[in-house]
Amino acid sequence: MKYYVGFDMGGTTIKYGVVDAAGKIVEKGALPTEKKQVPLLAGMQKVVAQYKNKFAVAGVGVSIPGIVRRDGYMITAGAIKCLNGYPLADKLKEMTGLPVKVENDANAAAIAEHWLGNAQGVENYLCVVLGTGVGGGIVINGDVYRGAHGMAGEFGWNITHDIDLTQKLEDASLNWHAAVVSGMVRRYNMSVHRVYPDEPTVTDARQILQLAQDKDPIAEPIVDQFIEDVCIMLLNLFANFDPELILIGGGISANTEFMTMLQAKFKEFLIRHESLHYIQDKALGTVKTTGLHNDAGLIGAVYPLVRETLKA
Repeated sequence: MKYYVGFDMGGTTIKYGVVDAAGKIVEKGALPTEKKQVPLLAGMQKVVAQYKNKFAVAGVGVSIPGIVRRDGYMITAGAIKCLNGYPLADKLKEMTGLPVKVENDANAAAIAEHWLGNAQGVENYLCVVLGTGVGGGIVINGDVYRGAHGMAGEFGWNITHDIDLTQKLEDASLNWHAAVVSGMVRRYNMSVHRVYPDEPTVTDARQILQLAQDKDPIAEPIVDQFIEDVCIMLLNLFANFDPELILIGGGISANTEFMTMLQAKFKEFLIRHESLHYIQDKALGTVKTTGLHNDAGLIGAVYPLVRETLKA
């Protein structure tokens, strides 16, 4: 059987694993995302070399934030700024001696969900990945829509808040309000440090969600606002794309309490939006979590390689 090494690259962590041709993850692990190009690529090369000694590896798939050309050239790379303007696919192919495919992380998640997850049999849907920023995968009539330059789905760039002309315009964007790390976690730490300057910085969103459930006076309003911002984004996406389904991905999507709160707030907002509420039972899609959760990016990263193998 052929196997594929998949990388799901994030701003803080790179998840990796070996995936078989049926989409089953055989083995997986993680390493920190290096800030410099050389150690970052060296770490990935080491992972591939180790797996080549254990499995019949037929290729390498990479899921990564940012604008990715079809040839695997990184126009931008989200929080992984050392890969901006970099021929990632060509370089990894040179370093590993294997075929390499590179895909935007939200597109990879969307592809995986159509293959093995909650979008099986669905032809028009969106995949929203809540992580360091907000990414989006757009599937129209069964095909990933990338736009003219590969930029389609950068939902986090949308401006949804009042503009303060003394700050950067992106401070009013979804990336700074509806993202987990750049939004909720950042705003929580800012609020805490205003009151308690010496308090340790919180990096785990689960801790903030738990504090909110415990009625912490700082965490609760920030989590409430975060959920409202995500819901406003969802309403806008339904109006703009008319999908059958919007899937919520990213690590936070596996948190049952978060998804329950999100669904409740979305229903509340839907009632308050007269036009969308009117068509709710006639022509409005649904919101649910990704079926593959944290594994979606990894599985979606290798799918193009699996597809090529099946065609051969």
